[in-house]
Amino acid sequence: MEGNIDTDKTNTDSEAGKTEREYTVSSSHVPAARLKRSPLVAQVKRELPGWSHRLRRTTVVAVAGIVVVSALVGYGAGRYGAEHVSSDGIITTTLGSQKQIVTSESQLIGTIARTVGPSVVSVNVTSTSQNTGSFFGYGLPQSEQSAGTGIILTSSGLIITNRHVVPDGTTSVSVTLSDGTELKDVSVVGRTSASSSLDVAFLKINNAEGKKLTPAQLGDSSKVQVGDDVVAIGNALGQFQNTVTSGIISGYGRSVQASSADASQAPENLENLFQTDAAINEGNSGGPLTNLNGQVIGINTAIAGNAQSIGFAIPINDIIGLVRQVETTGKLQQPYLGVYYIPLTDDVAQQYSLGSRRGAWIPPVGVVGQNPIVAGGPADKAGLQAGDIITKIDGTTINQTTSLTSLLDKDQPGQTVTLTVVRQGKTVTVKVALGTAPTNVAQ
Repeated sequence: MEGNIDTDKTNTDSEAGKTEREYTVSSSHVPAARLKRSPLVAQVKRELPGWSHRLRRTTVVAVAGIVVVSALVGYGAGRYGAEHVSSDGIITTTLGSQKQIVTSESQLIGTIARTVGPSVVSVNVTSTSQNTGSFFGYGLPQSEQSAGTGIILTSSGLIITNRHVVPDGTTSVSVTLSDGTELKDVSVVGRTSASSSLDVAFLKINNAEGKKLTPAQLGDSSKVQVGDDVVAIGNALGQFQNTVTSGIISGYGRSVQASSADASQAPENLENLFQTDAAINEGNSGGPLTNLNGQVIGINTAIAGNAQSIGFAIPINDIIGLVRQVETTGKLQQPYLGVYYIPLTDDVAQQYSLGSRRGAWIPPVGVVGQNPIVAGGPADKAGLQAGDIITKIDGTTINQTTSLTSLLDKDQPGQTVTLTVVRQGKTVTVKVALGTAPTNVAQ
């Protein structure tokens, strides 16, 4: 399995602009399938060799980097037409053609920035927390200011961001448009719970004050490949609005365990993330990661502070079902299965001698230290068992680019889905009526 990475989560406080939380990135943790966190992460960390780094969560508003590499759309043919093959087969490129390529890249990035920029907002948050000090033995409430990034989804003012951008205790939210206009009549529609593997929250601009809101165009993250060029836009450090950076997709299917420096807060398990080398800065949380067509294919959520250019983003396909639901119903309700599971990779399958190498594995009690199936939950009622490997949902295969989470979120609570399950070497089908996951709404 991959090593572990310690990370920091960053918020902006009222004085210095930043407070830090620690994170651990691990490819071997047990994500919570619409449930609670599993203790397997710590066990896996002990069992497997690993390396650790500091990682920083991006909560101060910032624009995730614009990533552009060699295979840029729209001028590829011209680029290769400027290359020459010598008699010995060596490809050479003239200086003039190199300048033309660079110009084309900069023009493309500029076009993306102008197209996507109006859909990116700064999210300004006021929240209260208990002061670490005390007055006659009691903690005192403390007001804090923080900032993040959001993406406009509809012309009516629906916005998506990270849930840690609008934490528990949020008392007010405003957004700043790309032209500098601040809109203060903003409400929190809903947040995924801290036990959810999706770090997502939805906001609503109730009064746009006559401003035209430009929705972002969403792409298909299942088509993203390692090496693809990407672009990010946001409000870097909470003060440099519409910052643009660039990079490539460095990997996908990454899993992150986010552990707060505050011991009273339980770790957060995030799964199936894109890894990118785009220059994501503090404040990028909730900002868009786009392809070269200007389509949002990810939402930036964390960076490695002690590494060079290691950032993480939630694939848009993992949340598209929630987006459509909130657009339609005006509220956030996540479908709920009620199991602890481990996304299978070659390494995991080999370590535990599993016959299947892809899917969502419901590990035995001995692996997670507790029953991986919630008593009385949808999975329990449907007869799922510890040791089962869910390989498909309604015929769609679970793999490194299509997670259990993304497939579940396409459905609605109460809907019945058909799971294809490998159980003791045999394939069976199980029908499950999905429940409703708990969600948090900031007051």
